[in-house]
Amino acid sequence: MAALDSGIRVPAFAYQALDNNGKTQRGVLQGDTARAVRGILRERGLNPLAVDEVAEGRKGASPFARRGLSATQLALLTRQLSTLVAADLPIDEALAALSEQDDNERQRALTVALRARVMEGASLAMAMADFPDSFPEIFRATVAAGEQSGHLARVLDRLADYAEARDALRQTLLSALTYPLLLTLVAIAVVAGLLTWVVPQIIGVFENMQQSLPLATRLLMGLSDFLRHWAWLLIGLVVLDVIGIRLALRREAVRFRWHRLLLRLPLIGRLTRAANTARAARTLALLAGAAVPLLDALAIAAQVVPNLPMRESLRHAAFKVREGSGFARALAESKQFPPVALRLIASGERSGELPRMLEEAAAQQQRDLDRWLGVLAATLGPAVILLVGAMVLFIVLAILLPIFDLNQMVK
Repeated sequence: MAALDSGIRVPAFAYQALDNNGKTQRGVLQGDTARAVRGILRERGLNPLAVDEVAEGRKGASPFARRGLSATQLALLTRQLSTLVAADLPIDEALAALSEQDDNERQRALTVALRARVMEGASLAMAMADFPDSFPEIFRATVAAGEQSGHLARVLDRLADYAEARDALRQTLLSALTYPLLLTLVAIAVVAGLLTWVVPQIIGVFENMQQSLPLATRLLMGLSDFLRHWAWLLIGLVVLDVIGIRLALRREAVRFRWHRLLLRLPLIGRLTRAANTARAARTLALLAGAAVPLLDALAIAAQVVPNLPMRESLRHAAFKVREGSGFARALAESKQFPPVALRLIASGERSGELPRMLEEAAAQQQRDLDRWLGVLAATLGPAVILLVGAMVLFIVLAILLPIFDLNQMVK
């Protein structure tokens, strides 16, 4: 590849400059030094404000490179690079084309920096290793295997499929939980508004009545008074609880017990197990298809599984495989993975088509996850509506009961 023969370092620099109209312009340029880039900017009629080398993890690095890509951006970048490499473009030219057509400053800075590393003589995997916040280890290991085997285009295509499937899984989880969460927040706001503003104005007329109020009315008045006078304390306790839980979950032992509890819950456990199994199976399918050794693939797959008990099961399976055990049997010992996925993996081992059966297991778990997420979303929405309706009904009855009693006294 021509880019690898030059051996010349062409660093990338992210800049901020003012144009003739006083507007701030941002972008990325390649040059030998920051001073040279400033000269290029002045030649273009720009007044440079800041010029920083694009390199992750280095002091003074560009803020565009320090922040990693989002899951959606990573999937798009991988698909575009896969398409260009499949069209027989050299890596440096493919990266140059991506940087020229990209409007996102962070992604453009990253592609220019990758091209600069490739122009030095580094492989694409080595260039990605300079940006661990953007490219996880699975990307680096898979690309390295593709480069060594000479099938980089095919590996990038599979990697693009993997990135898009992972992003689709994330979007599925978000879309399924967003509606119930928003509905819950709106319900809390509505009920809080009723109790702190509407109810006191209506029930205030009953306080001077020389008669005993119904129990529901007294409870409503007490709840309203508490929220009006002690809402700040309630909010403070909630904030402190959230902070305390977040701090506690930073400890691996506490997080391990929490994740184990999630796996034991009736519906949440099934969703958690399906999501983690789909991610692990898809990762293993990608790595196995790229000819990455199974033990290395298991080590990488364990890192992409967020649930700690299931991550520990993968590490234990790697230990058993190293001792000579079968992969499916090693996974089955932990009893953390769904039986359907284990049967598919065992079938793949027997037939010699493990990557394909791992992909099938991932797809099956994805379908199971989609089905149960649909059930959860369809259940939570009406449940929240019924709960809010019950609370509003209680408020209305608590207000109307004293009026009914007053009418009876007048009669």
